Amino acid sequence: MQETKLRDEICRFGKSMFDRGLTVGSSGNISVKLKDGWLVTPTNASLGNLDPERLSKLDKNGQLISGDKPTKEVPLHTAMYDTVEQCGAIVHLHSVHSVAVSMLPETDPEDVLPPLTAYYVMRVGRTALIPYHKPGDPLIGDAIKGLAGKYTSVLLANHGPVMAGKSLEAAVYATEELEETSKLHLLTRGLNPRILTTAQIAALDKI
Repeated sequence: MQETKLRDEICRFGKSMFDRGLTVGSSGNISVKLKDGWLVTPTNASLGNLDPERLSKLDKNGQLISGDKPTKEVPLHTAMYDTVEQCGAIVHLHSVHSVAVSMLPETDPEDVLPPLTAYYVMRVGRTALIPYHKPGDPLIGDAIKGLAGKYTSVLLANHGPVMAGKSLEAAVYATEELEETSKLHLLTRGLNPRILTTAQIAALDKI
């Protein structure tokens, strides 16, 4: 896809997520891989009001080429691109229900949510939990690299989800599915809900 179209797509999806309350204020960031580097949303920028011309363009080494100063979360984006195969885009939000799940003491760091729905299994799979680090801490990148590319979905404790996708559309849809499944998980917590069986999950894996 041409860079101009990718810039417009970042702004369109950013506004859509902002308008639906998946991110607020200047929280969250988006990046998309290019042949010669990648585009990322600027620091202190609202996803609801992005300017395609002011998006930060970085080279393959993460150095700013043009646009505004990039988000301080560049290390986590870099780590995902370096370790996740066929990663073409990344979405990082502070979505409420996902963050809430990251705070629960019983949350399994290797598999944050149970397989409640088919679309969670198909679009997300499994989500890892990374211990709390302050926003922008380069150690977040180190923690993501420690997962060795086994997860496309990562939840930062007391912070928010990081989702990798082959395209920006795929990353956005998976992020939304993670948030909705987190909401379902919180609504049914303690109620012993039915989850998908091993056989049902295996059948979905074949799709």
